[in-house]
Parts: sequence; C-alpha cells; structure tokens
Amino acid sequence: MGSKCILLANKNSTSAAIGIFDSGVGGLSIAKCIQQNLPNEQLIYIADSFYAPYGDKTRQVIISRVHAMVDYLIKRQVKAIVIACNTATAYAIDEIRKKVSIPIIGVEPAIKPAALHSKNIGKTKKVAILTTKATAENLRFLSLIHTHSQNIEMIIQPCPGLVELIELNKQNSVECWTLLQKYLTPLNEAHVDALVLGCTHYPFLIPQLKKLVHADMQIIETSQPVTDELIRQLTLHKLTAPMYQQGSIQFYSSKTSMTISFIMTQLWQQHIEVKVL
Repeated sequence: MGSKCILLANKNSTSAAIGIFDSGVGGLSIAKCIQQNLPNEQLIYIADSFYAPYGDKTRQVIISRVHAMVDYLIKRQVKAIVIACNTATAYAIDEIRKKVSIPIIGVEPAIKPAALHSKNIGKTKKVAILTTKATAENLRFLSLIHTHSQNIEMIIQPCPGLVELIELNKQNSVECWTLLQKYLTPLNEAHVDALVLGCTHYPFLIPQLKKLVHADMQIIETSQPVTDELIRQLTLHKLTAPMYQQGSIQFYSSKTSMTISFIMTQLWQQHIEVKVL
C-alpha cells in the first residue's frame, strides 16, 4: 500500500471503466451526476464502508485507505479515477497524482462560487462550510479558505455525526434533525449568504437543509463541477467512451450486508446489487 512505483494508465481502450470511490455511500451523489452526464461510460463505484467515515480517522489511516482503493481500481484497468470524498481528496490526492498517470479528479468544497455569490448577491458577505472534522483541520482545505476569503467571512462548521447517520439511512431521524439544528442555528443567526456542502454525503440532506436554513441562504454542492472536470479530463486525454457503448455501473463495498445494499439502493433510488470488495 502506498508504493512509489508509477502505475500506468489504460491506454488501450476508451471503453475502459471510470473508477469512483468514497469512504461510504456519500459519493453516490457524485456517481449519479456522472452517470446522468456520461451515459455511455462504464463506471465502478466503491463504498469503503468498513472504514466510514474517513472524517474521524487519522491522517495515516485516510492515506492508507485511499491507496488501497486506488490500487484496486488500477488492477481493474480503469482509465480515470474520481476521489468522491472531500476528506480523501484533502489528505491524499497529491500523493495519488504522483503515483499514477491516469486522470485523477478530486472533490473540493465549492468555496470559490460561494464566495462569488456572497460578494455579488449576498447581503452579509458571509459563507459557511459544513465539513467533517478531518477536512476542517486539513491544511489544503484551510489554504483554499484563505485564497477565497478576501472581503468574505468564512465560517467553518464541523458536523460530527452526520456522515454516520447518512451511512445508516437515518437522514429523517430525530437524531439527525437535532444535529442539523445544532449546526445550522448559529449560521441562520449569522444570516450567511451561502452554505457550502463540504462532504459528498451532505447532498443527501438537502431536503432537510432547505427546511432549516433561512430562505435567502444559497446551498452549494459540487457534483456538477466534479463531473464537468471529469468530462474535461476525458476529452483532453482522448479517453471518452464511444457513442455506441452502453453505459453501466458496478457497485462494491468493503462492508457488504443486506443493510448496506438496502441503504445504497434507497439512495440510488433504484435496485442495485452491491458486491464484496
């Protein structure tokens, strides 16, 4: 795990799959957007649910798991990899890009568009970012905040407990609503202009968020920008799937059970088969 050798891209076939992985089910929000925009592509989605959430793990554990996911996908001869996890991107994407020669697309909180929205349209010039604990403490993330914070107040709101509840499909539980109220109340009181979802799990909370934040607060997530960057990279490297190819997606989890399959089916909104990683 974490070897220094350079793993080469699959240069033989544009029909090769695209690998997508997250600490758990959160990256399904990214995978769904990719499938909708790239219907001819073969996709492999991995939920590393046995280690979810990454957000409360040490830096060493996060990096080790990211290398494990990438190594598996390289063995499957994927042509590109999407790290559909903010925490994994923050801690490991630079190492991964040195390790492999295929396009690696990461996920970063949409701080730049949120800052522009607050600057041009907002009233208070305040932006809030919901994150995991690990992301909130990451230097790459803090540097991103610094870059786009000119004349904008950036409020970082770690949200321990939310990812665990989403992994259990408990978005509508009393416990989840209680946590959301706890995290959002000070943001409502501050009348922030934009709320950035700094974890790929959090888009599954958008219906709840819309009921809890004030009407003028813009909710911003990253699935479309990530998909747009993937399309750009595939086009740049001439890796786009042929138009005649029928797209598909395979689902894997490092913690398979009837519960995991049920939860992923519920979030994907159609029946899926989850295989053992």
